[in-house]
Amino acid sequence: MHLTTLRPPAPPSRHLHALWWTLAALACVVAWDAAGQDLPAAHLFGLGTGFPLRDHWLLVQVLHEGARYLAWLLALVLTLGVWWPQGILRRLDVAGRLQIVASALLALAVVSMVKNLSHTSCPWDLAEFGGVARYASHWALGTLDGGSGRCFPAGHASAGFAFLGGYFALRRTAPGAARWWLGTAVAAGFVLGGAQQMRGAHFMSHTLWTGWLCWTTGWACDLAADALRPRLAPRTGERLAATPAP
Repeated sequence: MHLTTLRPPAPPSRHLHALWWTLAALACVVAWDAAGQDLPAAHLFGLGTGFPLRDHWLLVQVLHEGARYLAWLLALVLTLGVWWPQGILRRLDVAGRLQIVASALLALAVVSMVKNLSHTSCPWDLAEFGGVARYASHWALGTLDGGSGRCFPAGHASAGFAFLGGYFALRRTAPGAARWWLGTAVAAGFVLGGAQQMRGAHFMSHTLWTGWLCWTTGWACDLAADALRPRLAPRTGERLAATPAP
């Protein structure tokens, strides 16, 4: 019997597309930082005495507290959906449903970890907005600005951006739904990040970097899922078969 040499498969085109989008997004975020637009954007909502919208009920009760609870509720629903899938989740196998949950939780963890290591303070902490800190770029690693720090990147925006990983899991079997999922997660992240900027809680770069970190985390989870799927499939058998749509 003639034996042929097995070669590793070429990278799927979807990963090449994700690579270009990742690099393009990174270039845009770095360009925003290089242009120094954080302070001018903050001055759109901040005064020398602070941020007038800091305690606005819509920004605090709805777009901060309410959105946070809604994000955790969605995470719970997705977790339960691993075993009891409903709606679009029924078009994914068990591995795909686990990927959505794992990528969301990992993205939240990544943003939280970077945030806890950051010395960057929030806009409302700066002296020019009535605080005590001085402005220092988040690129000035190790520099203390005199404020409370731990404000970079935008933790609240991750309540929307963290679900970007669902796009990668869905695009295998439901590309239309994947695009819808992607658009919703991006819009939610920018709305939540924008609300925090209006309150003086974050700079725009904080939101942009949160989006990029969550996107990259979701893509990394997709790469890991592709690598692990062939190993898991023989052991899981029928359990990894996609549940047929009604």
